[in-house]
Amino acid sequence: MSNTLTAAEARRIALAAQGLADPRPTGRVDRRHLRKVLDQIGLIQIDAVNVLVRSQELPLFARLGPHPRSLISDATADGELFEYWVHEASHVPTEHYHLHRWRMSGEHGWGTYARLKERRPEFVDEVLDRVRAAGPVSAGEFNSRVGPKGTWWDWDDAKIALEHLFFTGRVAGRRRPNDFARLYDISERWIPDEVLNREIPTEYAARKELLVLAAKHHGVGTLGDLTDYHRQKNAPCKPLVAELVDEGRLVEVAVQGWKQPAYLHPQARRPRNVNGRALLSPFDSLVFNRERTERVFGFHYRIEIYVPQPQRVYGYYVLPFLLGDELVGRVDLKADRHNSALLVQGSYAEPGVPDEVIVPELAEELQLLATWLTLDTVVVKPRGDLARALASAF
Repeated sequence: MSNTLTAAEARRIALAAQGLADPRPTGRVDRRHLRKVLDQIGLIQIDAVNVLVRSQELPLFARLGPHPRSLISDATADGELFEYWVHEASHVPTEHYHLHRWRMSGEHGWGTYARLKERRPEFVDEVLDRVRAAGPVSAGEFNSRVGPKGTWWDWDDAKIALEHLFFTGRVAGRRRPNDFARLYDISERWIPDEVLNREIPTEYAARKELLVLAAKHHGVGTLGDLTDYHRQKNAPCKPLVAELVDEGRLVEVAVQGWKQPAYLHPQARRPRNVNGRALLSPFDSLVFNRERTERVFGFHYRIEIYVPQPQRVYGYYVLPFLLGDELVGRVDLKADRHNSALLVQGSYAEPGVPDEVIVPELAEELQLLATWLTLDTVVVKPRGDLARALASAF
């Protein structure tokens, strides 16, 4: 096997690793399909923004098409998924719980918690006792704030205590479906016994396994790509990657156009062609590393949710559009539930992509998304260079 990959080969390897080179299932979609997706991508990042649909639902739609929207919550209730800070807040297969125990048992270097501990030394244990007695509970049920609510990050003492307990693994978290608030209960009630009783690897061993998993999910990636997947640091991982290469668990390669060395998973698929089609969440694991997205796909992408409206370039909630093995455009989407419409607030093609190539496929994908969300119509607003052609398709 050559130790040099073309940029196109690396791009196709990345798409295959992420499950975006495979045809979507044509029959009934169930838990088995969810397991396959999680085997391919390893985690699903969680985000609260609901202008279209909760972001964590979109990676499944991208890979499975229309599917029961309870797949994630049902699997979580059955103990197959747990929530933890992995790539930000994420749904993760419970079979990987042991790989994060080193982080749970480490020092929680959170200044907000340290100040709480200094002010109220016994408070965290009191909160844990209440969770044990009354769980599952939300932070709002504690009502411990004194004074008016401040900024988003001005959490009350109970929230700080619960988040510390969550980070250290003494409580587990799940999402309440109606308002997305995190519920907390002691881990023994939500994490299966066989998982909690599994031998805990050392930090050294766990970090190596996470790097191999990241390589599997990326197919091929730089050191920074591999560490970012599970939010590790480069410094402790650099010698571990060298060890994994020596052990044959990673293969060092050069990718044309990449400045840094890359690492290929030995079992990575290397398809000659990819005929993918998907609308991607801003937090999809294919694109959540913006620097990698630009390097692999030549696609400059920034989420503009937190940008003041006059300064936005493309819109509030913009999804990249994958067609074939390229990111060929982007659409700013909103679900107008009151009028049962999927609103295309803005639509844009990448330079050099002809309308006749992108419009029919994008229109079909938007219609599929609207049907899955039980929205009756697709309404294309007149913003973006694709707007006129895309509107005509509906």
